Amino acid sequence: MPTCNKTDFSPAVFLLAGIPGLETDGPWISIPFSFLYLIAILGNTLILFVIKTQQNLHQPMYLFLSMLSVTDLGLSVSTLPTMLSVFMFNTREIAIDVCLTQLFFIHTFLLMDSSVLLAMAFDRFVAIRHPLRYPSILTSARIGNIGLAIIIRGAGLHVPAVILLKRLPYSTIHPLSYSYCLHPDVMKMTCADTTPSSFYGLFIVLSSIGLDSVLIILSYIMIFKTVQSITSWQERLKALNTCVSHICATLLFYTPLISLSMIHRFKKMALPQSQIILSYLHLLLPPVINPIVYSIKTKELRKRIMKIF
Repeated sequence: MPTCNKTDFSPAVFLLAGIPGLETDGPWISIPFSFLYLIAILGNTLILFVIKTQQNLHQPMYLFLSMLSVTDLGLSVSTLPTMLSVFMFNTREIAIDVCLTQLFFIHTFLLMDSSVLLAMAFDRFVAIRHPLRYPSILTSARIGNIGLAIIIRGAGLHVPAVILLKRLPYSTIHPLSYSYCLHPDVMKMTCADTTPSSFYGLFIVLSSIGLDSVLIILSYIMIFKTVQSITSWQERLKALNTCVSHICATLLFYTPLISLSMIHRFKKMALPQSQIILSYLHLLLPPVINPIVYSIKTKELRKRIMKIF
């Protein structure tokens, strides 16, 4: 824990960091990062445009996909300004209020991403288990309520986390580990007892992403049991094929998280850059790859996009 000079608590300024050992290569690193951001923003915007303009795509699966695109766009926009300012312009200073604002939006959109993936798993379960009742179960009004619940859950859980961090004392300048602000990273910069913030952060993880991952696994266990009861192999493959895109998106979201937790557990055996690179991949890759996977694997969406071009 850092020590504070009682006469110098504020204003606190954090120093954002690049990739260790590659500080001088920042402008070159910014080129692929900018390209990834461009793909993420254009890809997700295109999916939202196609779903909005095509009336026959106003179905539960595509409405949940549009929610995923919105959260991916939000996540990209939340990290873009500071990440490019660090790598492109070597601008590293960030005020605590700006840092906490970015922290709030990054964690909120990450939690919303997890919630949308859970909703999409439920959508696939209902479509395969109760195909005849599917339209009556997932009505537009019910999907709207699910979307509202996702927003309230994501924002509501992180408002107290930001308030707890805001009330903590910090000394004047602290170097962070990434080119953006994350809750565990900022929490380590304070010179006071972080037990309440630490426990609340753990509560958020367990009650949101931890719970969501368990429920997604249970959904697919029930989906696979349902598929096994189908007599036709062609129908089995057809049912499972509708889940491929969602499985890819789920693995893309949770695999870096699991890898990061393993690195924290076996930190002495890990390379210094591995944790930082995995964190970048966790924030950058899903918004880039999700629209590509869904555009390729979803026939109706692919047809509509091809008509545009």
